[in-house]
Amino acid sequence: MKAAIFPYFCGIMDMQYDLAVIGSGPGGYVAAIRAAQLGLKTAIIERYNTLGGTCLNVGCIPSKALLDSSEHYHNAEHTFKGHGIDLTGLKVNLPEMISRKNEVVKQNVDGIAFLMKKNKITVYHGHGAFADANTIQINKEDGSSEQITAKNVIIATGSKPATVPGVEIDKKRVITSTEALNLPEVPKSMVVIGGGVIGMELGSVYARLGAKITVVEFTNSLIPTMDAAMGRELQKSLAKLGFEFHFGHKVTAVVTKGKQTVVTYEDLKSGEVKELKADYTLVSVGRKPYTDSLHLDKAGLQTDDRGRVAVNGHLQTAVPHIYAIGDVVRGAMLAHKAEEEGVYVAELIAGQKPHINYLLIPNVVYTWPEVASVGHTEQELKDAGTPFKSGQFPFKASGRARASGDVDGVVKVYAHKDTDEILGVHMIGPRVADMIAEAVVAMEFRASAEDIARMSHAHPTYTEVFREACLAASANRALHM
Repeated sequence: MKAAIFPYFCGIMDMQYDLAVIGSGPGGYVAAIRAAQLGLKTAIIERYNTLGGTCLNVGCIPSKALLDSSEHYHNAEHTFKGHGIDLTGLKVNLPEMISRKNEVVKQNVDGIAFLMKKNKITVYHGHGAFADANTIQINKEDGSSEQITAKNVIIATGSKPATVPGVEIDKKRVITSTEALNLPEVPKSMVVIGGGVIGMELGSVYARLGAKITVVEFTNSLIPTMDAAMGRELQKSLAKLGFEFHFGHKVTAVVTKGKQTVVTYEDLKSGEVKELKADYTLVSVGRKPYTDSLHLDKAGLQTDDRGRVAVNGHLQTAVPHIYAIGDVVRGAMLAHKAEEEGVYVAELIAGQKPHINYLLIPNVVYTWPEVASVGHTEQELKDAGTPFKSGQFPFKASGRARASGDVDGVVKVYAHKDTDEILGVHMIGPRVADMIAEAVVAMEFRASAEDIARMSHAHPTYTEVFREACLAASANRALHM
């Protein structure tokens, strides 16, 4: 059995582990759990004291906790009265919000630690780096070190915030998403450099609490990797929160003067140089793979010019028994993408034949309204010359959305012009982060717009908007508009 599972190392029986995973983020810990379920003796190495990586500690989970808290406050301030709820003395208690966020994080990371014990996965805390292709050196905080050996290794070390050339992040006034989760007070003003997902989410948190948010974006739209219609709709929504936008501008410098930051930026068309002053500047221009100090060369590996590890279609590196997943490889930097890859590799090592359809990994922005998409964008279909048709339906025509007061947004569906197969679904509206799952299932089974149109959707629900958009795409026969 061993020889069948580990063809590269048949005859080598003195390895401590069948699999060692470097990094305990969503990709790493999920890979470890699946491997353990499949009977592989597994170890996981995490450089920090808590498990869960960026996502659980300073990313997905804490940001959503603050997004929810800030949305409750915003609703209390702006919409409760319309529901017949009168409040007096409403105020923000930011320390309490952050304390709640920290407790949510603790519960999640404690849960991961429990899962490691439950699945009998050995956990090592310390910085893991290759000593050779089968040996991991673990350097601990107390200065000690130890080595482990493994037949297979997964690199799952994630990513860290990228920065703008010439801009120094001091973590006090010029900050990344990590520091934005723990500000000592609600700023009166904040500049967000970058119009992507992270900046819009964290900008939303502080805009809801009263901050003036100004976005400086190099391209000509928000969330430029998603369907253009979603970026336009999100901009309208955020403008209602007081966001201001400067598209087509390049930041050239950020300096701190006392308790303010001064952002210098240039209009890419006119060349005009401008300045913005704010209490804080959030640098949110994406993330870069965390592959520093892994000593990849000792394992016979190297990175590309973006710090990524090259892998084949089976997520194997140039050294076949070493795999890489998540943010350190090509593709979207999404926690659930890393999870899918972690499961894939664990099952592959165990001799199974898993698959991943990267086209059907959804993308979500947790502003309010939320944005979610899966499949091809309109521009991608045009560029590929694919014959397509589209249908859309607004939330303002939904009875459920009117009842809750969440009427901003739209669902847009692209289907093949000849076969009616759904090719892409793009949503902005209430709870679309959850609604997108129906579109993923439909596309996984290659459903047509007509298929969705003929499935009963409970009334009144937000999901009816997806059905109506499919009706519009299939035969231009939306019922409620």
